[in-house]
Amino acid sequence: MSTNATPKRHTGHRARLALSPEQVSVLDDQAHAARTLWNLLHAWWTMASENRRVDLKDADAAIKQARKEIGFLKALPAQAAQAVLKTYFQAWRNCWDRRAEEPTFKSRLRSQMVVDIPQGRDLHLQRVHRRWGMVNIPKLGRVRFRWTKDLPVGKRANKENRVTGARLVKDALGWHISFRVQTLEPVPESHPGPEVGIDAGIAVPLALSDGTTYDHHRPRTNEDGGRADRDKWLNQSEKQKLASLEKQAAHQRSFRARGERISHRLVRTYDQIKALRAKATRRHLDWQHKTTTDIATRYGTVVVEALDITNMVRSARGTIEQPGKNVAQKAGLNRAIGQEAWGRTVTLLGYKLAQRGGTLYKVPAPGTSQRCSECLETISGSRGSQAVFVCKNPACGWSGNADHNAARNVLHLFRAGHVLVPAAGRAVGRRAGRVKPATAR
Repeated sequence: MSTNATPKRHTGHRARLALSPEQVSVLDDQAHAARTLWNLLHAWWTMASENRRVDLKDADAAIKQARKEIGFLKALPAQAAQAVLKTYFQAWRNCWDRRAEEPTFKSRLRSQMVVDIPQGRDLHLQRVHRRWGMVNIPKLGRVRFRWTKDLPVGKRANKENRVTGARLVKDALGWHISFRVQTLEPVPESHPGPEVGIDAGIAVPLALSDGTTYDHHRPRTNEDGGRADRDKWLNQSEKQKLASLEKQAAHQRSFRARGERISHRLVRTYDQIKALRAKATRRHLDWQHKTTTDIATRYGTVVVEALDITNMVRSARGTIEQPGKNVAQKAGLNRAIGQEAWGRTVTLLGYKLAQRGGTLYKVPAPGTSQRCSECLETISGSRGSQAVFVCKNPACGWSGNADHNAARNVLHLFRAGHVLVPAAGRAVGRRAGRVKPATAR
C-alpha cells in the first residue's frame, strides 16, 4: 500500500438497535415530532414565501416559536429539530438545481420514521464485546447496537477518522442506527487481479466470463419451475405464513368501505407482511454484499453492461387503441428484474473495487446475448433456449452456457475499446478521465 493519503472518504454503516418497548415508544414520539415539524415548516414556508422572501434565520425563529407553543414537539431534541430545518432547506436547493421534486407534506402512514443526531460527539460510542456496542441517544440514554463493523472509536478516533453523526431509521424490522463515518485511507496500489466480464440475469444472477457463476443457493421446487419467484428469499414456512397473511388482509379489507379508515387489526396484518418482506430484502442485500466483496477481491478489472433498467421494466399494457400483449407475463418479468436490484449490485462493485485498487467499466448492452463469443457473429436462432447457446455459423459451431457466452461478449467489447462509462469505479487518486488502453484479444 502506498503511504500517500487520499482525501477524506465518507461512508455509512447501519446497525440494529436493541430497544425495550418503552425506548421504542420514546423514539416513535421523536420521529412523529420530527415529521410534524417538517409539515409545520412546509406550511409556514408556503404561506410566507407568497408575501416575502424568507431565509434560514426566519425559519429557525419559526421553529423555536413552534416548539414553545406545541408541547409534544419538545420530545424532539433541539439538534434534531435543527437537522429537520437543514434537511428541508437542502430539499429546496435540490429542487432549484433540478435534482429533485419540490418538498411535500409528509403523511403519517407513508413517510419513513427518521430522527437525526447531527453531532458525532454526542454519541459516545463504546464497544462492549465482540457482538455488541453502546451508543448514547439524546433523551433516551445508553442503548445497545449490533456491532458488525469496526468503527473509529476510543483511541482509534481522531480528527480525520471519526463518526461525524448518525440517523435513527425505523423500518418493518424495528429501529436501526445509520452512522456517518469519515476516514482517511491510503491510496491502494493497482489491483493485480485479472479482467472479467459479468452478465446479469434472473435464472443465473451473475455469470462471469471465466465460467464462474454466483447463484442464490436456494432449493428450486417444482412449483417455481426454476424461475425466480417473488418470495425467493423466504423459506417454505415463511412463504406459507406470508400467503396466509395476505389472504387475511384481503378478508379484513373487504369489510372496509371506500375512503373509510382502516382498522388496527388490518394495520397489524400489514405490519407483519412488511416484516416478512423486509426480512427477504435484508437477506438479498447480505448476499449482494458478500458476492460483490468476493468479486472485488479476486478481480482487478470488472466489466458490466450499461443496462437501462427503467426501460426494461416498462409495462406492456399499451393503450386503449393499441393494447399490449402478454401483459401478465411482462409484469412478472418486471418484478423479477426489480427484485434482482442490478443497479445496486453495480454500485456496490464500484466502491469496493475502488477500495482495493480495481476498476469498473460499462459497455453497451445490445447484442451481448445473441452474439457468439467465439466467432463474434450474430446469427438468428443461435440462442435456442434460455440456458444453451449454439452458434449457427457453419464455420464455428461453438456451444456453451448462454450466460457464460454473454459475459465473454461483455469482456470482448471492453477489450475492443467500446467503453461507455470509463473507470466508473476507479480507485481514488487516479487521474480523472483516465481510460485504460484497450487491446484486441
